[in-house]
Amino acid sequence: SSFSSKISSSIKFLKKLLEKLKNSKGNGTSMISLIIPPGDQIGKINKMLSEEYSTASNIKSRVNRLSVLSAITSTQQRLKIYSKIPDNGLVLYCGTVLDANNKEKKVTYDIEPFKAINTSLYLCDNKFHTDALFSLFENEEKIGFIILDGKGALFGVLCGNKKEILNKITVDLPKKHGRGGQSAMRFSRLRVEKRYNFLKKVAEFASQHFIEENQKLSIKGLILAGSGEFKNELNSSEIFDPRLQENIIQIIDIAYGGEAGFNLAIEICSLKLNDLKFIKEKKILNLYFEEISKNSGKFVFGIEETLEALTSGAIDLLICWDNLRTRRLTLLNTKDEVILIKFFDSFEEENESFFQESNLFQNFEIKKNEPVIDWLIENRKKFGSKLYLISDKTPEGSQFVRGFGGLGGILRYSIETN
Repeated sequence: SSFSSKISSSIKFLKKLLEKLKNSKGNGTSMISLIIPPGDQIGKINKMLSEEYSTASNIKSRVNRLSVLSAITSTQQRLKIYSKIPDNGLVLYCGTVLDANNKEKKVTYDIEPFKAINTSLYLCDNKFHTDALFSLFENEEKIGFIILDGKGALFGVLCGNKKEILNKITVDLPKKHGRGGQSAMRFSRLRVEKRYNFLKKVAEFASQHFIEENQKLSIKGLILAGSGEFKNELNSSEIFDPRLQENIIQIIDIAYGGEAGFNLAIEICSLKLNDLKFIKEKKILNLYFEEISKNSGKFVFGIEETLEALTSGAIDLLICWDNLRTRRLTLLNTKDEVILIKFFDSFEEENESFFQESNLFQNFEIKKNEPVIDWLIENRKKFGSKLYLISDKTPEGSQFVRGFGGLGGILRYSIETN
């Protein structure tokens, strides 16, 4: 399969990237944030950028003027990659930022959000504006709830620790026993009809509350709970949207409905919800461990070995611990201009003076010092690899970090690493 984890992994590195962009600072106002909602026209955006270019040509400070014009040109160039705006919109960050040593560095990022972004924005500033993208994460862990019993239904969502009731409906259903003057068959038929109409209404409200206008689910999973058989009838009913049916996490028996039932359902399924976050992570790592146990040769681990396999294009799925502290140093030999790449655990910028003084590498100058994880996020697409960031919160994750160094990959084919 093409890994259902694609979305959640893109969410993970988008979070990482946004944290990095949020903390980036620049001189003057040469950092461009451009957010284009779905459905907008490339031509219209290009026209706006051309107008901004003309306006920026009048900036008095020469240094700032050139930086802003350069950023606008880079934005226009990056936009040329796209023939139309992607389905969820497009976000571009472009400009000159200061690194930890206050050296200027040009950066350009084009981001296709994992869900539709309905904001329009163009700003030139001394920072990148990331709030609109951060707001997309609010629904990332949203779980839907339908609480059903013979008196009605409640629709709610849980996002983190915040719960919200979306809607409540009540119903007056006839009990099983008949009433005077009505034949048993007629009464039974009316009862079945009323129950069906109630379930139909619940199914319609479920689609209304949990499926967005673009036909995508607004929740990560669904919990059905309540007393009696209604929840099971809804689950097996043809009138219930199959997209919601496929995403049912748990069906819970509780003694009552309404708000009290909602609170109880949250309490009961909390363990299951915690597990849900790590299910995909476990699947990926189990695939990796499977290759190792088969001794297929289609796996790699260790920093240098994995990055060698990556640059040769052999890695299909790259797995990286989301807290990997290893840094990638680009060193220039001042004698013969040869570039050398070295990896250090937790080699922070403040160690650079020690690095120079202790003559670890004589005649070498540090050209770049960056976390390996940032380098992977920026460069993975060049090598045609999917990147999956994992935590060490599961037994599998902990084993991967402690036993395999927190970086490895599943290969397309078996290779020899040096």
